[in-house]
This record gives sequence, C-alpha cells and structure tokens, in this order.
Amino acid sequence: MAEIPPIHSKPPKRNGRKGRGPQGQEGPSIWMQLAIAFAIFLVLSAGYSFVRQYVEGEDEEVPLSQIAADIVLGHVDTITVEGNNIEALYHDETVKTSRKENEASLTQTLANYGLTPEQIASVRIEVQDEGGARFWFLTLAPLLIPILLLVGIIWFLTRQMRGAGMQAFTFGRSMARLVSPEDEVQRVTFKDVAGAKEAKEELTEIVDFLKNPKKFIQIGARIPKGVLLMGPPGTGKTLLARAVAGEAGVPFFSISGSEFVEMFVGVGASRVRDLFSTAKKAAPAIVFMDEIDAVGRVRGSGVGGGNDEREQTLNQILVEMDGFEPNEKVIVMAATNRPDVLDPALLRPGRFDRRVVIDLPDRKDREDILKTHVKQKPMGPDVNLEVIAERTPGFSGADLANLMNEAAILAARENRKEITQYDLLRSIEKVMLGPERRSHVLNKKEKEITAYHEAGHAIVASVLPYADPVHKVSIISRGRAAGYTLKLPLEDRRMQSRREFEDDIAVSLGGYIAEKLIFDDVTTGASNDLQVLTALARDMVTRYGMSEKVGPMAYAASAAKALFGSGIEGNEQSQETASRIDEEVKRIVTDAYKRAEEVITTHRPALDAIAKLLIEVETIERDEFEKILIAHGIVPKKKQDIEHAPIV
Repeated sequence: MAEIPPIHSKPPKRNGRKGRGPQGQEGPSIWMQLAIAFAIFLVLSAGYSFVRQYVEGEDEEVPLSQIAADIVLGHVDTITVEGNNIEALYHDETVKTSRKENEASLTQTLANYGLTPEQIASVRIEVQDEGGARFWFLTLAPLLIPILLLVGIIWFLTRQMRGAGMQAFTFGRSMARLVSPEDEVQRVTFKDVAGAKEAKEELTEIVDFLKNPKKFIQIGARIPKGVLLMGPPGTGKTLLARAVAGEAGVPFFSISGSEFVEMFVGVGASRVRDLFSTAKKAAPAIVFMDEIDAVGRVRGSGVGGGNDEREQTLNQILVEMDGFEPNEKVIVMAATNRPDVLDPALLRPGRFDRRVVIDLPDRKDREDILKTHVKQKPMGPDVNLEVIAERTPGFSGADLANLMNEAAILAARENRKEITQYDLLRSIEKVMLGPERRSHVLNKKEKEITAYHEAGHAIVASVLPYADPVHKVSIISRGRAAGYTLKLPLEDRRMQSRREFEDDIAVSLGGYIAEKLIFDDVTTGASNDLQVLTALARDMVTRYGMSEKVGPMAYAASAAKALFGSGIEGNEQSQETASRIDEEVKRIVTDAYKRAEEVITTHRPALDAIAKLLIEVETIERDEFEKILIAHGIVPKKKQDIEHAPIV
C-alpha cells in the first residue's frame, strides 16, 4: 500500500574477528578456566580411585576379629602379613583381607583377641616386606596428586596470561587475511566474475604488470600504485580484487578499513606499517583494503568525529603508498561505495591514481551472472534466465545470488528436486519486498481501501504517457507494504527526464487520490508514497535544475562539502531562496496531483473494475490487467526491453 522504492542493493555482511590475538580469537573467560580445572580434578580423582581399587584387588575385606574367630574354628590355612595389611587364605581357597594395629605384631594382636599359642601355631603365617610400585603409589599418591593438580592449574592459568601478554606485544600487528596463490579452493579468476566488462579490461593491465613487469619498465611506463574500485554495494568489488590476484598468481592480503582503527592512538599506523612490510616481503603481492572510507575520509572536516587516530592511520597509508622507498611490486587495491568523502590526497596521482567504476549490471550482465549461479543448482526445463534478467532491473550481483538462493529454498521447502521458473519469479518479489505475510489478514474495509489504493496507482501509471507500464498489482502484504504495484519501463535508459519524474510523482499520488475520492477520507497507507514523491520533487528543484523559477542551480552540496573539507554545516542558500525552493516543490506536487485526479475521475469505471477484481483474487498479472484496460478504452503500452522496476 505504501510506496516502497526499488531495492538496488544490500550491504554485504562482513565477517568480524573476535578478540585481540594474532588470529583474532578470544581466549576463554576465567569462569571457563575454573570449570575446566574442576573437570580435570574430577577426572583425576576418578582415575585414582579406579587405579587404587585395581592395585588393591577385589578381595573381601572383613574385621580382624572375624579372621581370629575363623582361626579358632580351623577354617584358615595361611595368613600373609604385608605391613599392616593382612590376607587370609581359607581352606576353601577364598581370600579375605583385613588390617592389624599399627606398631603391633600379628601374634600379639591375635593374642589380644584371646587366641592361645597353639591356635596361632595351627596357622601358617608369612611375613612379606612392603615395597615396590604398589607401596610407593599407595604412599605417595594421596600427597602427589593434589600437588600435581595444583601445579597443572597454575600452569594453565599462566599460559593464558602469557598468551594475553603476547597479544599485547602483537597489538600493533595487522590482521590482514592472506589468500595464497596455491590455495585452489579460495582462488578466484575473471572467469568466475560475470559482467563488469570494462572493469575487467582496466584490471587486466594490473595482471599483466604483476606477471611481466619488465615489459612495462623497459618502455618507461609506471603501473598505477593504487587502484580504487568504486560502485554500489554488492556489485563485486572484492570479488574483482581477488580475481586480479588469482589471475596474476600472487599473494592477496585483505583487510577492512575499520580493522586499522583502535581506541589506542598509534595502533592504526603501526598496523599499516606492518601490513605493507609483510606485503613487501611477499612481493609481488596485492594489498586490498575494503571499505577504505572508514579511515580515508577527508581530514579536518569533522566527519566521523574528528578522530586523531583515524587521521594518523590515513597519514601512514599516504606515506606507505608514496614514501621514500617505493616498492613497485606491491599494488594497493581498495573498495568503497562513497568515493565523494575520500581525502583528496588519497586520490591524487601516485596513490590511488586509477579509479575503476563498477556499475549495477545491465540486462545482459544480469543474465550472465545468473548463469554462473545456476551451475551448482538443479534447474527445471522451464527455467528462462533471460526473463528473470528482464524482471530484475536494479539488482546487484549480490541480490541475484540471494535471488537464486531464495528460489532453491522455496523448492526445497516444497520437497522438489529441481528449481522451476515459478520459484525464480516468486523469489524476485521476496528479495525486493520481503516474504508474503498471508497471516496479516485485513478486515473487509481495509482490504477494500487497499484495493482502491493500488488500483489508483495502476490506472494513473497506465494512462500517463511517460509512466512505466504496470506489470503486476497485488494486495497481498509483503514486508512493510500492505499491497504493491509493480511497474516495468519500456526501454533501457540511464537518464530520466523531467516529464518522467512528473509522471512518477503523479503515479505515487494515485493511491492517495483514489482513497480520498472513493471513501472521502485518507489513511496512513499513503505515508511512504508522500515521503518518496516529496523527496523526488525536492531533488528536481535542488539537484537536477528542473525548475524554471529556481533555475539551473544545484543546492544539495553535501558531497562537495565533505570532499573539500569544509564540513557539513547546513544549507548554503538564503532564506529567500529556501522559500522559493519550497514553493517550487509544492507547485510540482500540486500539478501532479491535478493530473492524477483528472485521470482517476475520467477512468472511474476502470478503477472500480480493477479494485473489485483485486478484492476477489488479490493479485492481477499483466495480461489480465491489460484486458481490463482494453475493455474500458485504455490502450496498453507496448512491451519492449526492460531495465528497472520501480515499486509503488
């Protein structure tokens, strides 16, 4: 119901590294260490009890008075004395054990129990010296085992402390991840990167230099020291950098810009020095800095909090890239989606002097990217990747990968072995808008309002000449939208005209006007529509010079402020100019409102027909929608190549 702008890309997820150690791993906590020590103690105690039981045997132990009584009865054959331990062998071959008093002989002990010398003499008594491994184990184990356990715990704790101390010494070491050229699993080449033809051509020179630098040096050419990859998130900047290293067969050191900066001053600069020192030892090599705008923002602008540590890190990067000891065999590559905020010193010749722009893929590139993602997936015979490429304008490479994954999940959820075209079509809308929320049931009144709202968008888009034709209308809730109208353009285009913007604003107002006309009231469902069209109208006036009253002047100068170090301090125009801008924005929206209102009033029967069908079936596809238009005298727009799909 509310307007949702097309999703061009999603920021990639980064894998963080926990802890401060050289491998980025966090050591166990003190409670974990105590738990481990306690577990070791229990294991040793159980082991000691088992060994003691094994050493002492499983003979029956009885009181000494019992053995004395058995001697009187004549049941005992032999008694073996070993220290204070007594072992009695009976006539029936049974063995019973007992213990005598300390510092007393067995004869005296038996006499104390009332045995006569004749009764004692009737039993053969053997005395053995206590000694050997059994004696020492039973004597020393109760003393040594606790001592050894204590020593083990102390050693374990000191080892952890020693590891923490080593981490303190390696705190200034860089945490760059190395991809070795011998690692076939992680190796990426240009064959693995679909699309981005111009970018790959630019980077081919880097590969040639790393493979054969003598060819360039002999003619006096100097290969760029730094290559800056610029483009929206998810377009494959990191993948291209890895492909350069894979094609050249050189080590690839990868690090994020945020990993340089710590709360301690000087750590970032130290890590930069260590990173370049390591790369020079492995030269020829590639150093890749992802999200370099985290440390490479313009200095002195106040952007990013004016962190001195960040500026020192940037200064060290500048020195390493163009210092007194240049190393031409180390090439620095960096990626950012905010090149406008980078420091000018970072972009000057001799540092990042080559800039490679990676745009969102066009229709042919999207088809090639989809082909790379279907290699490892079982596809059904009805799959047509050309159609999917046409219906995914504005998608980045990461979005297309997510689309294929969602399609595979949908097929697996329904217990099918192949991915069908229907799975791919459903996953497009899921990636753009989110999953269907069929449990989000609207009551009868809300459903009717939503149907007329979306029908208003669809009618205005179908009638106005510069609006894109409608591809699908639905009142099934997806993501935050209660309904949506999918539009597809007639042809590929890189620029938009003022008339196209004006028609887009009128289409955004179609839902609002339909609600007001039919129900004589408005709801919160149009809130996002109003935000989007207001921002678009203001951009027309302040950025694109599409206002006759304001003239061809740009007033949105935030990017220029950040670039030239003046900071972001607010608007630079006067109050009079700001008032004139507001008047022009209001005029553009008012004119679009009148045009959309006229379309909806004129084609009220078509509006009612679309809304009633939406209430019945909830979703109307293009073919069925065009039949309704033709039945009410509206000529559908001709299908042509599709480039992008705005959503209202």
